[in-house]
Amino acid sequence: MDPGIRSPLVDFFRRGDVARDVRLQAAQGALAPRAIDQLALLLVLMDDGDPEVARAASATIDRLPEGPLGSFLANPDVSSEMRTFFAARGIQPSGEAPQTDEPLIDDGQEEVAEAPTNEDELSTSQRLAGMNVMQRIKVAMRGRREERSILIRDPNRLVSVAVLSSPKVTDAEVESFAKMANVSDEVLRVIGTNRQWTKNYGVVAGLVRNPKTPVAISLTLLQRVNDKDVRMLATDRNVPEAIRMAARKRASASRT
Repeated sequence: MDPGIRSPLVDFFRRGDVARDVRLQAAQGALAPRAIDQLALLLVLMDDGDPEVARAASATIDRLPEGPLGSFLANPDVSSEMRTFFAARGIQPSGEAPQTDEPLIDDGQEEVAEAPTNEDELSTSQRLAGMNVMQRIKVAMRGRREERSILIRDPNRLVSVAVLSSPKVTDAEVESFAKMANVSDEVLRVIGTNRQWTKNYGVVAGLVRNPKTPVAISLTLLQRVNDKDVRMLATDRNVPEAIRMAARKRASASRT
């Protein structure tokens, strides 16, 4: 079902782009480091095309502790779809929303040691390289800015997308990600389709100039680029030919 929650991580699962073993672990409650992502993923995976994954998600939902679940449902970030689903099971919002966003069930959740405060970037990269996918996802969503700047380039798309789901990620970080040519096109697609982030002109301009941005997204965003930057794009050999041609056409039209 649609949980009514939108985040890059949840949307990645909704599109069916996740390997079966990872979906199964998520269905067993062993993936999302935040309660709201965990519940959203469980609701999505209840309809998974793999019967074992769907059964595991249903079983995990049945095992959710009722008291903490009721308190969580009082959180204003919880969607009406999510509240309606649990109301049908006799569980209503109760008490005050918790101050923590810890998962409601932690079967298989892997603890990750906090990073040393004096760690340099090389050491951070080495430490992250020694982690498995689940651990890196947890750091991506809960870690420091330095860790996010490394994990946004992770070859596993689920890890890099998890960075964009982090409640800690800032607009300035997203703008810097939009300009990176060494991130996956999936990261750039997620940024380019996020209405909140594309309100920032720096994000829009960075995406259009980035040769890794999917052309369809760049062409759409080109309409919002100012004339000065359009003229630069018209002669920029680093961007795809389709973007250069569209920029030339617009620059030519603006001169007539």
